[in-house]
Amino acid sequence: QVQMVESGGGLVQAGGSLRLSCAASGRTFSSYGMGWFRQDPGKEHEFVAVVSMSGSSTVYAESVKGRFTISRDNVKNTVYLQMNSLKPEDTAVYYCAATERLIATMPHDYVYWGQGTQVTVSS
Repeated sequence: QVQMVESGGGLVQAGGSLRLSCAASGRTFSSYGMGWFRQDPGKEHEFVAVVSMSGSSTVYAESVKGRFTISRDNVKNTVYLQMNSLKPEDTAVYYCAATERLIATMPHDYVYWGQGTQVTVSS
């Protein structure tokens, strides 16, 4: 089992940057693809980015491509989401999640979820 805790969220002005971190417990962290999702109240989880087990492959949602970068450190059991050029529409609760697939973009393919961290971008 993998337990995850997100951090790094907060309030930032449009055009600014934030770096989210997701620290995972367990010795099998490198056995999972790791993704980031976001969610507005009353809406479904929206895929943001995913990184493969080794870190060699990444996939991004079109809405964040070129602005966000996902990475992982399998020694520190941590996955990161560097968010640049933030826009008000990026405001949401951001969740990290673990999948047994190499790459997955659908929430139902993820087996473990963190508790989320709020990101608010002001205009």
